[in-house]
Amino acid sequence: MARERRGRRGGGAARRQRRSEAAIRAAQVIENRLPRVEILDEEALERIEEAAETVLEEIGIAFPDNPAALARWQAAGADIRGDRVHLPHGLARSLCATAPARFVQHARNPERSVEIGGRSTVFAPVYGPPFVRDLEGRRRYGTIEDFRDLVRLGQMTPWLHHSGGTLCEPTDIPVSKRHLDMLMAHITLSDRPFMGAVTAPERAADSVEMARILFGEAFVDENVVLLSLVNLNSPLVFDATMARVLETYAAAGQACILSPFIVGGAMSPVTEAGTLVQICAEVLAAVAYSQLVRPGAPVVFGAFVASIDMASGAPTFGTPEASRILWGAGQLARRLGLPFRSGGALTGAMLPDAQAGYESANTLQAAMLGGVNFMLHACGWLEGGLVASFGKFVLDADQLGALHTLARPMALDEDALALEAMREVGPGGHYLGCAHTQARFRDAFWRSGVFDSRPFETWSEAGAPDAAALAHARARRLLADYEAPPLDPAVREALEDFVARRKAGLPDSFT
Repeated sequence: MARERRGRRGGGAARRQRRSEAAIRAAQVIENRLPRVEILDEEALERIEEAAETVLEEIGIAFPDNPAALARWQAAGADIRGDRVHLPHGLARSLCATAPARFVQHARNPERSVEIGGRSTVFAPVYGPPFVRDLEGRRRYGTIEDFRDLVRLGQMTPWLHHSGGTLCEPTDIPVSKRHLDMLMAHITLSDRPFMGAVTAPERAADSVEMARILFGEAFVDENVVLLSLVNLNSPLVFDATMARVLETYAAAGQACILSPFIVGGAMSPVTEAGTLVQICAEVLAAVAYSQLVRPGAPVVFGAFVASIDMASGAPTFGTPEASRILWGAGQLARRLGLPFRSGGALTGAMLPDAQAGYESANTLQAAMLGGVNFMLHACGWLEGGLVASFGKFVLDADQLGALHTLARPMALDEDALALEAMREVGPGGHYLGCAHTQARFRDAFWRSGVFDSRPFETWSEAGAPDAAALAHARARRLLADYEAPPLDPAVREALEDFVARRKAGLPDSFT
């Protein structure tokens, strides 16, 4: 694999220490102890869920070009009218009961496995952009080498838990084949959990087969090793490609995020409550369908929410309405007993600038307070999801470290109460030299690995770098220090053979 071992800088001991520190921190999946925002009371939740059931019964949800799905629904007691499925009150809710409240997604390095659900929070990087903004600041179409570098950055980033999925679209490889190269990058360049392909059911099947080569067929049959993003086509359409992808993964016992793709005012009503009703209806139907395919199939309640600028028609991010809908959706997910996906470092900004910082911070904070279990787009998202930015990847990932600290419980043991330090210092003294501080100063406070807190004169003499320049410099250091995690050569050979055989049988299609 090209460039698996990069040019070195900083000395072997320093590199080993940095990798060791990253390994320790990367294993810390967040146990989010922050109080969750409960924006809706029990009566409001009941009204929203009742309205969602009414939507499914009276309006229905379309399953176009999927006779097998319609047959499953009809056998379960739904009323089928053309391609529209009408669900009697209570049917979807009863089917959802078999979906697990939490599950473990296993990584090839067992220390990197993550639990999704409960109070855990798992961070995963940006997903889906066709463009990148590279380390020279250029906006261009993504390539497979960009994709590999983003996987490498994720592997070297202390605060991420997950390698993610389509970090960018490698447009230099045919659409029909690129999923194979993306999966190989995740498998060989990272030892964290990763996501499967969703652009066609046969690509989902390839993902399952490659996972079986990596983990062993018996292990995959009994455990979750893939988590994949299945978007509904809001409003109220479950298109055939996405439904068949869900069928493929559910039948194999692999997990899917079932996520309406909502831009409020365009793809859902302009009101917060109306959007929550639609989200609830769409997720209820999708989760219920997954359980028709295989009872007990692991799923995640997804809610991707943006609003729309009514003047320009462009999506907007980090808005208060989106945060309130996120909080309400989290309550609905917990009411259904399902893990919850939302949030991310979302922004409509063109550059990793102040707008990007404010909008991303708003969504990240809202997601933590909303009890998000799986946070896609946690770093690297730019320009409304059209761009994967190397600089913003590093800036966002750095801030995830602050969220780790924010979410942990406050220590209240005798040492933390620090009475001995207060006795030593006494009235009018200072704590800088006391024994308590001297023993703890190295890790007393979270410190950014990117931001510059030097005095003005020092910063100015260093060229007055802004946040983007600092982020690009850190990204280059991380990539220079990268070394691929070890992989059994026999497993690698089997994967390479599978990919070669699959590519040989596929046309070079760019659609």
